[in-house]
Amino acid sequence: MSSQSDNELKRLLNNPAKNAGDQGSMAPPAFAIVPRPSTSQNPQSAMNPMTPAHSTKEVFEPCLQNVVSTVNLGTELKLTYINTRTRNSEYNPSRFTGLIMRIRDPKATALIFRSGKLVCTGARCEEDSFLAARKFARIIQKLGFPAKFLNFKIQNIVATADLKFPIKLDNLNHMHGQFSSYEPELYPGLIYRMVAPRVVLLIFVNGKIVFTGAKNRSDLQDALTNIYPILKSFRKL
Repeated sequence: MSSQSDNELKRLLNNPAKNAGDQGSMAPPAFAIVPRPSTSQNPQSAMNPMTPAHSTKEVFEPCLQNVVSTVNLGTELKLTYINTRTRNSEYNPSRFTGLIMRIRDPKATALIFRSGKLVCTGARCEEDSFLAARKFARIIQKLGFPAKFLNFKIQNIVATADLKFPIKLDNLNHMHGQFSSYEPELYPGLIYRMVAPRVVLLIFVNGKIVFTGAKNRSDLQDALTNIYPILKSFRKL
């Protein structure tokens, strides 16, 4: 097992949310799983924002954009051999230690490492991510490797929502500085680290939100339900 491959895998799965700015103002981070505060209590629960009585009727469901999953193939792989035997792969070890493989149905991309670890990204739902990971494993099997399908896990779900009203990000950052980070000179979005559920939100002045770090849809919906009354109280008139 290659320690370099494992280190590269850990770096991908722990890419901080602040790097999301490299992908544009509304582009969801590709692999971002953001570090979360290690606290047993939720200090946000004591803030009591002004909540409109009918706010729950106004909350939209988050729209899934990207599901990142991992699986262990349980065998060491020869990436150069795989690259020469497949048309849908790229391998340049001087730039990236993993092999990149793509499939069209479902549309997804795999990062495959010599250790047998595989990261599947680009799927639009959990079911597609599972199916894509199975297909990648099957491709490896057909090339003669004794690949298995071990420890499949959803690592990150990226979703978006549009509240359709502008937000005073400066005021929000001032009042919620314990959870937020806002540097418009570097990145146009405010980074809001929610404690419960443990989800990171990228909030933009036009009312659009990117959610990252969720493990399931319930976390996404709870995050949107919790943040909506807060953002409503900072709505630009």
